[in-house]
Amino acid sequence: MYLRDIQDEDFEVAIKVVIVGNGAVGKSSMIQKYCKGIFTAEYKKTIGVDFLEKRICVNGEDVRLMLWDTAGQEEFDCITRAYYRGAQACVLAFSCVDRESFKQVGRWKRKVEDECGNIPMVLVMTKMDLLYKAAIDSFEVEKMSRSLGIHLVKTSVKENLNVGKVFYHLASQHLSTLSQWSDDPPLIQIGGGGFSGCSQADFLTRYERNWEAEEKEKRKKRRLRGIGANKSIVSLCSDSYSSYCDTRAFFLTPQRKKSHKAQELRSACKIL
Repeated sequence: MYLRDIQDEDFEVAIKVVIVGNGAVGKSSMIQKYCKGIFTAEYKKTIGVDFLEKRICVNGEDVRLMLWDTAGQEEFDCITRAYYRGAQACVLAFSCVDRESFKQVGRWKRKVEDECGNIPMVLVMTKMDLLYKAAIDSFEVEKMSRSLGIHLVKTSVKENLNVGKVFYHLASQHLSTLSQWSDDPPLIQIGGGGFSGCSQADFLTRYERNWEAEEKEKRKKRRLRGIGANKSIVSLCSDSYSSYCDTRAFFLTPQRKKSHKAQELRSACKIL
């Protein structure tokens, strides 16, 4: 098959979603119900991480949701955090009958952001069928949703209330982000902080300007030391070829002027 034979409809969007929150809030029950249509009232602690998939259609796009159900107990923290990496969306779950799970939502959010950065999230209050035993006031929940800037969905797995709405919302958010990328190319992000408000062209211009200044300073120092006056052999570690061995190669491809060492450079390349 040739590349020109591939049509847009041959592709599907895959989204890695992590479901986090305290233990026993109903994370596993939620994805079991969503993916398999199964509900059981018996609690079974998740050991480490569990994984399920579901394919859905959102706004005409085929979407494959890869749902990673993580354990909420502290003893599994070192295991589950590794599975956060690469996640493109997150479910923050707490139970309306467990006040401690509600108080820990902010901590779970920070843990995911430490590994994944700013990704689409949805705040999910579970076990709405037990609302008569609620340990949290509705006003508190709405206030937290507004303060975190995260959409709130109230669910009941037992009654199959709003379960699908949780993941449809995340998929819609992710597709919206992808459409923005197609209109405006993303900025270069290097390291944790990255560059804010700096386009790729601006960054390369600044990088090249700084590099030229550094090279000029290096040439000045070499002239003062008289380095290179009597060298006739190729040294892969000498200053003569240092411009080919630094991080600049990831961004720029400067043209080297012809010199009497051109033949030696070609020989070095053959060796490599």
